[in-house]
Formats: sequence, structure tokens, C-alpha cells
Amino acid sequence: METIQLNVRQTIIVAILVLYVGKYLTKKIKFLQSFNIPDAVSGGVLASLFFGLIYGIFRTEIAFDFPIRDAFLIIFFTCIGLSSKLKTLLQGGKPLLILLGLAVGFLVVQNLVGLAMASLLGQALPVGLLSGSISLSGGHGTAIAWSPLFYQSGITNAPEIAIACATFGLVFGGIVGGPIAKFLIIRNQLQPDANGEDLTISIRRDQENVQIDYNTMLQSILVIGLTIGLGFELNVTIAGLGLMLPAFVSCLLAGIILTNTIPLVFKQFPWPAETPSLALISDVSLGLFLAISLMSLQLWTLAGIGGVIAIILLVQFMATVIYTVVVVFPLMGQDYNAAVISSGYSGLTLGATPTAIANMTAVTEKFGAAPQAFIVVPLVGAFFIDIANAFVIQQFLNFLG
Repeated sequence: METIQLNVRQTIIVAILVLYVGKYLTKKIKFLQSFNIPDAVSGGVLASLFFGLIYGIFRTEIAFDFPIRDAFLIIFFTCIGLSSKLKTLLQGGKPLLILLGLAVGFLVVQNLVGLAMASLLGQALPVGLLSGSISLSGGHGTAIAWSPLFYQSGITNAPEIAIACATFGLVFGGIVGGPIAKFLIIRNQLQPDANGEDLTISIRRDQENVQIDYNTMLQSILVIGLTIGLGFELNVTIAGLGLMLPAFVSCLLAGIILTNTIPLVFKQFPWPAETPSLALISDVSLGLFLAISLMSLQLWTLAGIGGVIAIILLVQFMATVIYTVVVVFPLMGQDYNAAVISSGYSGLTLGATPTAIANMTAVTEKFGAAPQAFIVVPLVGAFFIDIANAFVIQQFLNFLG
């Protein structure tokens, strides 16, 4: 077998082309629009199929530069940390704490379900973890960040398993949210009582008259660089305490620390939080990271385990529906907001924060506004869940030895 190794420049060029292809596919194919499939996912999966054909026909593997991919991941999570202000986090109040507790509890449930199914299907137990909270609640970023640990443990197709679960979880998360909300709203005859205020929070800023200039971009790059440096130091310190965390989690924490302290101490320093420049860097980093990750999938390594993954994901899907309807909806108050939150949570725990927001947007456009849902769910998905998931995953890894 021949291997063609692409360097950093070539890898980025291919990734950008993949994003353009994905954007075109999403625009032309209604299915991709309906289920809110990101451009990087649709383009990346198609690219991985293309490179898989090259491998199958010509026995030639196209290898990409992975350090640059990991750098994009760290930049993205650093931007999330820099955008997480405590005053915004406190707006969620009691519902935020309740949903956070429920979300952390379900991280454990997802891993237990994955381990149980892997055992029943005769697979190695680490496969169960890969198809649990790592790839589902964690999404593509967490899946790719943690899968190398499993690769070192003998699961040679760990990245492919994790990305496959995260990708199909994204689709399932987009499918399930709307039907769950409709079922809860109709069965309980719920009505919206919100004032219609738009409280959606996201690192992406869709607004008019966006100003991105030399100074704001330079400030953002400077702060990101300093934050990543602090994040690496935090990672070393945390590792010294016996807890191994991916570098992106420590950089996320560093961003949260700095964005809630530096602007208070140095009031004259132009902090980039909530600026279009920071959001642009974040979006570009995420898109390139996902594109490189998905286009580099070695799908042929899933030939002997694809059916197993499908069965595990089906059981995880059913567990999510039951947990959302039986546990999340009642404990969130059994009102209209709780129904909308349930639609978002089901998308979040199977897919990603954008999937959750898409689910809630579709529901509120039909039934009415639910402002509280647009605070609580994105905060849990874009801020708390990654930190909590890192601790839960580490405990399960310790359990498995």
C-alpha cells in the first residue's frame, strides 16, 4: 500500500475545498437543510468516501497533517471560553442548574448503555465508551480529542468509531427534537407564556453592520495566544494532580478565567469577548477542524464493526427519548418552556449545540417563543457539558483501568 502524505499547506487547502463542497451540498439538498447538517460534515463525509474509493481502487492512502487539525480544535474551544461571561451564565438561574444536573447524570447513563451493549455484542468495552458520552454528548470535537487514548490501548479504529457515532448522532439529534416537543405540547395542552424576547446566545454573531478591522483582529489573536499559553500551563498543573484532561478543556477553562477577570482589572484594555473578530476566528477554526477530521476518516476500518455501531446507536437513541420525556420534561417544570428545552436537550445529547438550537427554533417558530430555553440549553451545551464530560470520561477510563 502506498501513502501520500500531505503537508500543512496542502491539508488546509483540501479542507477549505471540502467546506465549499459541503456548503454547496447543503444549499442544494433539502435533507441536509432540514436536519441542520453542518457544511463540514456533509462535505467531509463525501470527501472521506472519495478517499476511501482511492484506497480501495488504487491501494493508496491519502494522509493529512493532524497537528494543524488539533491546533484548530484548541483555538475553537479557547474562543468559547473567552466568550463565557459569568453574568450571562447566571441568567439561567435554577433551570440551568437543574438541566446541568440532568445532563451530567445522563453522561453516566450514556456510558453505561454503551458499555452494556458492547459487552452484549461481544465487543471490547472501550468501544462502548467511544459510542457513549465521548461521541454523542461530546460531539466531534470531544470524539477526536479522546480517541487517540483508545488507539494507544489497541482499538486501532477508535477515531473512525468515534467520528461515525458523532456524525450519525448529529443526524439523530436533529430528527428527534421536533417530534418530542410536539408530543409533549399536544399531550399536555401547553401554551407559550413568554414575551417573545430573543435570548439566544451563541458564539456566532449574525448581525448587521459587523465591524472586523485590523485592530480588533489583532487583539483577538493576541488574547487567544495568551489564553492558550495559560491553558497549557493549567493542563500541566492538573496532570500533576493526577487528572488527565485534553488540552482543549484546559484552554477552555483558561478562557473562562481570563474573560471574567482581566476586563475587570484592566478596564482600558480592549477585550475581544463578544466581538465579531473572535466569532470569525472561532467559526473558521471549527469548520477547518471538522473538515480535516471527517475527510481523513479511514472508513474501510469500520467494515467489520459497522453493524455493531448501528445497534448501539439505536439503543442510545431510545435511551435519549425515554430520558428526555420521563425525566427531563417533568423536572424542568412540565410547562411549555420545558417542552422546548426537551427538544433542545435531545438534540444536544445526541448531536451538538447547533442541533439543539435548530430543534428549538423549529419548535418556537410553530408554537411560540420560549426565551428561557434559549438561555439554558446553549449554556449547558456550549459551556458546562464539555468540562463535566471530561471528568466523567476520565472516571470511566480509570474504572476500566
